[in-house]
Amino acid sequence: MGVTVLKSGLLTTVQDLGRHGYQRAGIIVSGAMDSLSFRLANLLVGNEILAAGLEVTLIGPTLRFEVDSIIAICGGNFTPTINNEEIPLNKPIFVRKGDQLKFGTLQYGSRCYIAFKGGILIDQVLGSRSTCLPANFGGIKGRALQKGDKLPLIDFSYKHSYKLSWSLSSYFDSLLFNNEPIRFLKGRQYYLFNDESIRLFQTTSYSLSNESNRMGFRMEGASLHLSNQQELLTEGVAFGTVQVPANGQPIILMADRQTTGGYPKIAQVISVDLPRLAQLKPGDSIDFSEVSIFEAQNLALKRENELKALQKIILAKWKEVEL
Repeated sequence: MGVTVLKSGLLTTVQDLGRHGYQRAGIIVSGAMDSLSFRLANLLVGNEILAAGLEVTLIGPTLRFEVDSIIAICGGNFTPTINNEEIPLNKPIFVRKGDQLKFGTLQYGSRCYIAFKGGILIDQVLGSRSTCLPANFGGIKGRALQKGDKLPLIDFSYKHSYKLSWSLSSYFDSLLFNNEPIRFLKGRQYYLFNDESIRLFQTTSYSLSNESNRMGFRMEGASLHLSNQQELLTEGVAFGTVQVPANGQPIILMADRQTTGGYPKIAQVISVDLPRLAQLKPGDSIDFSEVSIFEAQNLALKRENELKALQKIILAKWKEVEL
C-alpha cells in the first residue's frame, strides 16, 4: 500500500539522482532534472540522498494516499493542495490515509519534486530507481505514471504533526528562480566556431523551444557556425553540454541525454546552474555568461557545503521528533 494515481499529470515520473557508472555501456543516466530541488525535498523528510521521489512537469497529478505519510514538495510552484486546502512548499507535511494531493495553476518554474518519508519502495535497476523514458526501464514500467498506478510507501502513523515545524529559507528559491545568465565553461570545440558565432552566443538571448524535453533543451536564436565545416569524432557528453547541429541552433543536453555525441560543443553549463536551467519552460529566455573553471569549482563547493550544513540542521530536527 502507498499512493494511488488518480490523474497522471502531463509527465510525472519516478526519479532519484540517476543511474551512474554505466555510460561506457551506452546506458543513459536519467535522474532528476533539478537535482537541487530533489535533494532539498528528501532532506526535509529525513530521507537518504538516494531515496526515490516523483518529478512533476508543468501539469501535476492527483494522488490518493492509502497510508499515512510525510511528504515535502520543492521546486516549481504548482499550487499544491491536500483535500482542496493549499499547502506550503519547502516544508514537511503530514498526510493521512485517504487524503488527496492535487496540483492547480503553475505559478512559477516548470518542475516540482515530491519526496515521501522512506522513499518510493520499488526495485532498483542497475543501482537506481530512476525512470529511463528513452529506453523504457526503471521507475514504474519505464514510463510516466498513469491513472491506476500504485506507488508503495512506508506507513508512518504519526500523531504529532505539529512538531513538523521547520521549513526552508527563501534563499534556496532565489538560487533557482532568478533572471541571471546561465554560466558556462568553454566547450571542447569552442575555438572551432567563428568569431561572430562566439560573440552572438555570449551577447544575444535564446528562447527555449517547444520541442525541448528531458533529453535536450532546443534553443531558438542566433545561428552558430564553425569557421570551417568538418567531421568530428563522436565523444562523450555530459549533463549541460551545449551542442550545435548543422542548423546552427544550440541544444543543451539534459538528464536523459545520450552518452556520446558528434556535434561540435561550444559550451558546458556549470553544475550549479543546471537546476536553474531545468526549471525553465518553453518560451523562456536564456542568456549565457562565461566563467572560469576555478569559479565553477568554487561555486560547486559552496553549494555542497550549504547542503551539508542544512542536512545537519534537519537531521537534528528529526532526532527531536518521535515517529
